[in-house]
Amino acid sequence: MGDQPSEEKRQNDKKPVNPAPVGVQPSTENDLKSSNALPNSSDRKSSSKIGRGAAVPSKRKAATKDEPSKAPRRSARGAQSASTDPVKILRFLLSPDAVDLCRPKDETEDLKTRGSGIKTYSASTFTPFEELISAVILSRPISHALGLRSIRTIFNEPWNFTTVKALQDAGSEGRRAALDEARTQHRQKTAEELGLLADALVERLGDNEDDVSMERIRRESEYNAVKELEIIKSNVKGLGKTGIDIFHRRVQGVWPACYPFVDQKTSTSLEKLGLPGDAEGLKELVNQHWDELKVESIEAKDEEEKKRKAFVRLLERAVGADLEGNIDDVKAQII
Repeated sequence: MGDQPSEEKRQNDKKPVNPAPVGVQPSTENDLKSSNALPNSSDRKSSSKIGRGAAVPSKRKAATKDEPSKAPRRSARGAQSASTDPVKILRFLLSPDAVDLCRPKDETEDLKTRGSGIKTYSASTFTPFEELISAVILSRPISHALGLRSIRTIFNEPWNFTTVKALQDAGSEGRRAALDEARTQHRQKTAEELGLLADALVERLGDNEDDVSMERIRRESEYNAVKELEIIKSNVKGLGKTGIDIFHRRVQGVWPACYPFVDQKTSTSLEKLGLPGDAEGLKELVNQHWDELKVESIEAKDEEEKKRKAFVRLLERAVGADLEGNIDDVKAQII
């Protein structure tokens, strides 16, 4: 199977940004014509109606892997019923067994070749600065696999672009060389945007060239998520609606004001798995069954942060499985 489309290829930035920290944001998905593209959500419904109330024709063909899972009745053949126990889905997504179904195959192969110690977007803990870099890269119109390979390349040896200083010291040529090694697209433009991002961190978003926490933004916004995201968007070139959603989705693990949040693309992916697509609904489900979930591997300073990070892991694995075309494979693992 070829590279699956990235989130940017499935979203556009035509709608105004609504940076509210809680709930589902408006849809920004494109109706892609690529044979590899996944289908859109049902006409960008509001979060309270996603996947519900859709008219079901009296005659319908059997659901296929490339069709949205929005009808309450499914063929007994192929994918498992949408009524699969959501708690079992939660437990599986949070387990190590789910990882390979939620990331590109070349990442799995890279880990076998280079060892489990390398940083990956799918499994590593990133600083807010690394999350912002990742959001800029994933905002580009490239495939999911290319985006994650670019992140994997620049955050590991020999480049290690994990600090502002490292990005600035590399210069334009060094940043371009790293992206050349990743064999990605839009290399020159992305290299320029990463340089501008480093400058913005020093001048406006961080305390100094060694700051990767971006606490300055939080202090100046008085820990208000709307203001935090507005400051970032206005100071980071190339970060539109899609990039803000990606950053918001990930950073809520360590920025409490941003929690809970589910973007439209991830909402659709969650519902395909039989989970609540709205932020509050998913949060409530996780809290209700918290003691049944295995989250020992999640590092956190307290129980509340662990819950937020578990929430983020669920989102990332749901959308990753969807982008890789593995929703039915995930369901098939639930016994």
